[in-house]
Amino acid sequence: VADYKALAPKFNPTGFSAHDIVALAKSSGMKYIVITAKHHDGFAMFDSKADPFNIVAATPFHRDPLRELAEECRRQGLKLGFYYSQDQDWTAPGGAAYKTGNHQPPTFHWDKAQDGDFAAYLHTKAIPQLKELLTNYGNFPAVIWFDTPTKEMTPALAGEIVALLNQHPNLIWNNRLGGSYPGDTETPEQYIPPQGFPGRDWESCMTMNDTWGYKAYDTNFKSTETLLRNLIDIASKGGNYLLNIGPDSHGIVPPPEIERLHQMGQWLSVNGEAIYNTQPTLFGGEAGSFSTTEKNNEGKPKFIPAWNWRSTTTANKIYIEIFTWPSGAFHLGRLPRNVTSAYLLADKTHKSLKITRTREGLDVQLPAKALEPIATVLVLNT
Repeated sequence: VADYKALAPKFNPTGFSAHDIVALAKSSGMKYIVITAKHHDGFAMFDSKADPFNIVAATPFHRDPLRELAEECRRQGLKLGFYYSQDQDWTAPGGAAYKTGNHQPPTFHWDKAQDGDFAAYLHTKAIPQLKELLTNYGNFPAVIWFDTPTKEMTPALAGEIVALLNQHPNLIWNNRLGGSYPGDTETPEQYIPPQGFPGRDWESCMTMNDTWGYKAYDTNFKSTETLLRNLIDIASKGGNYLLNIGPDSHGIVPPPEIERLHQMGQWLSVNGEAIYNTQPTLFGGEAGSFSTTEKNNEGKPKFIPAWNWRSTTTANKIYIEIFTWPSGAFHLGRLPRNVTSAYLLADKTHKSLKITRTREGLDVQLPAKALEPIATVLVLNT
């Protein structure tokens, strides 16, 4: 713990620009940002009077990135949420820890400086810091994003946090507080659920490469095609896409991440109406099917996704996001609504496409080539 805390005076992210981060998010088509206020290491990325191990008091940077991000989000019209590790804290006495390596139960601590009472940690650090986060940043946060609850977070202790959260009725908080509280949102991590979470709000949190933070050697970035297909797949199942960026120690976002986000933003600038404020697919089978032979890690039938097309809907439109361009016509075998006309969203003239109805369903005549290389959106007016 002492060795880790000794690193704080060397942390000086002078390249950090709240303006640039928010502008990047906005240009990529994002509507909200979630920033890590405190992760499991216990270091607070904000000005905290509750504990001195924070970016303002313990580093030469002496600035509050959360305050700067809040100001920029207000200026540029985005929402801001705060991730806060309420349970695990590896540098505060009494903070919880997950089992790693050969660390021993019941605490899984590896330094006597970590030992202490969990309830005392909550009352002297976590809850006071949550109060700071909920009161010091104007109309933000819109979201509190909890993580990794342990058995130490009893229903009674979690209830104290919930009482604090309930003082902010417009606040959204997720399902990772602990103490059996379901929260407002489901949080599948690094995967997209086969059928979403019907009846529940949810967001898939995923990395752009293989790490949540910054690793100079991790260049395994997902392609823009994969990222956009993920976004469309998630939207078709009623979810949000919480896509991570990992700035380096200077506060600079890696160029490959910027490049991919700009490309996603370009697609959304043309096709965003098929994503924003839409409802899930009226079909379902287009996403794939469960294998009759293969099992997943839980021993259940493995879901095998299909990547030909997805669909989202509004009250009077069905959007078909086509990944694999068909030759001639696009066929729909089952139609839950009456289709009156069709066009391609990327066609600025919205030229009507020929529709043919048969006993087997409906065929929409398409041009020979797709208008978008990753996903061309077919709009069906209903």
